[in-house]
Amino acid sequence: MYAQVVFALPFRNEFTYSIPKELSESVSIGMRVVVSFGKRTLTGFVVGISETTDIKEKVKPIKDALDELPIFTKESIEFYKWISNYYLSSLGEALRNSVPYGTDVESKRKIVADKVFCKELLENEKKKTSVKAKLLEVLSEKEVTKISYLQKATGKKNIYTALRMLEKEGAISILNEIEDAKVRVKKQKHAAIAKPLDDIYKVIPEIESNSPKQVVLLLELLSHKNEDVLLSDLLKKTKAHQSSATSLEKKGLIKIFDKEIDRVYIETYKEKHQTFELTGDQKIIVDEVGEKIDQKKFESYLLYGVTGSGKTQVYIELTKKAIENKKTALILVPEISLTPQITSRFFNNFGERVTVLHSRMSLGERYDSWRGIVSGKYTVVIGPRSALFAPLNHIGVIVVDEEHDSSYKQWDMVPKYHARDAAIVRAKFSGCPVVLGSATPSIESMYNANSGKYKLLQLKNRIDDAKLPSIRLIDVTSLKKKNLMQNIFSKPLLDAIDQRVKKKEGVIILQNRRGFSTQVYCEDCGEIEMCPDCSVSMVHHIDKNIMRCHYCGITKSVPRACSNCGSIAMKFFGTGTQRVEDELEYYFPSIKLERVDSDSMSKKGKLGIILNQFGKGEIDVLIGTQMVSKGLDFANVTLVGVISAETTLWLPDFRADERTFQLLTQVAGRSGRSKNPGEVLIQTQNQNHFVLQKVLQFDYEGFYKNELMMRERGGYPPFTRLCLIEVKDQIEEVASGAIRDFHKYLTKKKSPLEILPPTPAVIAKLKGQYRFQILIKSGKRFDPSGRIMRERVLDSFIEFNQKSRFRDVKIYIDVDPQSVV
Repeated sequence: MYAQVVFALPFRNEFTYSIPKELSESVSIGMRVVVSFGKRTLTGFVVGISETTDIKEKVKPIKDALDELPIFTKESIEFYKWISNYYLSSLGEALRNSVPYGTDVESKRKIVADKVFCKELLENEKKKTSVKAKLLEVLSEKEVTKISYLQKATGKKNIYTALRMLEKEGAISILNEIEDAKVRVKKQKHAAIAKPLDDIYKVIPEIESNSPKQVVLLLELLSHKNEDVLLSDLLKKTKAHQSSATSLEKKGLIKIFDKEIDRVYIETYKEKHQTFELTGDQKIIVDEVGEKIDQKKFESYLLYGVTGSGKTQVYIELTKKAIENKKTALILVPEISLTPQITSRFFNNFGERVTVLHSRMSLGERYDSWRGIVSGKYTVVIGPRSALFAPLNHIGVIVVDEEHDSSYKQWDMVPKYHARDAAIVRAKFSGCPVVLGSATPSIESMYNANSGKYKLLQLKNRIDDAKLPSIRLIDVTSLKKKNLMQNIFSKPLLDAIDQRVKKKEGVIILQNRRGFSTQVYCEDCGEIEMCPDCSVSMVHHIDKNIMRCHYCGITKSVPRACSNCGSIAMKFFGTGTQRVEDELEYYFPSIKLERVDSDSMSKKGKLGIILNQFGKGEIDVLIGTQMVSKGLDFANVTLVGVISAETTLWLPDFRADERTFQLLTQVAGRSGRSKNPGEVLIQTQNQNHFVLQKVLQFDYEGFYKNELMMRERGGYPPFTRLCLIEVKDQIEEVASGAIRDFHKYLTKKKSPLEILPPTPAVIAKLKGQYRFQILIKSGKRFDPSGRIMRERVLDSFIEFNQKSRFRDVKIYIDVDPQSVV
């Protein structure tokens, strides 16, 4: 028997391996296997099984099988094929998403250098700028290195020829080392009674005189009847030593054995279980979508419901319907910040059937959760975009909550999929309905609903007759002239906070920037403190008194003088969440406040604890970035304040207006979700801006119509498909040359595509690499599926890798980009 195997590598071939007799029962489609690949050992995915092969050369055997059960089926592999074809990746790269990080087995090459000999070779090397010289410079200082480190240090990807030459000269040795999986099944020692109870009671008097601790251990185990007990807990509770347990085991009275332990992620946020009676509108929606669940039929729904209209309860009722039909449910949320509340509500309804998958979990917790899904232990999965690939079978319903959110787009790994769009395709292959929910649907989704591609469902009113909050725009420019601004706070906003705190009502303050000051510059020469590796300004973080780049993470101390002219007239400009927190503590020294952003929420479980305290009224004010703008549902919140409405409005991106409208409408929706009326105060420098006026009026329809007209005029989605080609390199001329070459191959043949000329990215340098981009537009009238665009890009990519002198430079392809910054 032979297996066709693919790898998480950037090529599209399948490779054939023979299945040894001892593994014939263990290898099937959908499993991972360990194989030799060249001189390396890799983990691959079995995508086919055959009895014969046309390959005449010697076929390598499979070394091992990693999985007991298939992680994908013949049917679900079609979904992964769609991912790879649409987003232009290999099938192996798409399948990589189906397994948790840390479970692969692979070999890593290490370089062991003779430092003294390398130094001699470096001194004799004539061309000090050559790849060989750069390698020798590193190797003469470092005895053991990895290839990835050498590639980064030299700025070159293709260093293998130079390394082989150095190996022949005897300067280095290249070693292959097998690295086992980083995460495995966890086992712990357990103890249990090994003999009938009568036999145990007979020997107790005999043991008691010599070993009283052994008797205590036996009595404790007997109290658990026939159940086993974790040995460490048993010893701790009885204050006994390991030797006592070992002696009892030797006497045959107890048995000590390894038992598999589930590492379960414990959500720190808790809510009391409440029963709700569905409104008439909710019932209509549940009945309509529920019918498709019963019929096992695919249908795409857009659930457009105002904030606080009870969308989460609809998701819960649909999940109940799926479980009644012995099906599973997949619930996607855009960010980890949304998981505490929604997870708590699902746990209250479905108990131990529910599991979560997200990056705040430990490797072990994620692995055990994933294994529980494969085995069928968990039937309801909640998580961000990566949860889309949970190995669920027999899916009854898929929900994409806050479907408009840009975090559903994968941006830092290949394939660069969009979880919302991919969820629709997965639902189609699974034969089940998919529900996209939002109070501010994306322009594309609403367009699809209006054109009949999706079915539109609406929840126009809040639950319990709660009213939408009143919104006020505060013109900070005019208030400054009237001396009614206290640094970053307007007097109306400070007064409103004071009133709510005195009434013991909750307050949320939004500032979508982290740090204290977003810029530090010199008043004398105008020099701004920039990141040395990125073309962005460093942000001042007052808690540690450091400057940090929010793109590459590099930190440095706060300058005492200008690095350009030496002046000490340094000015701190701009506002981040730390400054908001600092000023509020000054104005209201007695209130309890907490900051919620990615800087402060790094500790596991902290967000859930803070939300618990806020819900109980133990925290008066919650300050945060967009993490506080969506998904939070607290009845006690009656005031939302926005420090600056313009933080996303001025970005040079075609989605800037849409994102600003969504962010402000969503955060406004946190206020007044019960009988107490809510208020929203938005500070702005441009209160007449069209977007802000539509937010003021809660006029999504008006905003949608205007934005749709602008998109059609500019040739942007939903009328056009986009593809963003990006090149990065540490040498600006190399990146520039590579992008020009790729553009030449793109434009070689005539096509109906609009291919814009290469340009530097808006953020021209990131993490020490220069960035250049090409934007491709493909009108849906002549290319409705985007096939022509993808074929043109793929053909150019192949030609570039075969012919270009810059073929060592990596090309990044992003189909349907969410941002062009």
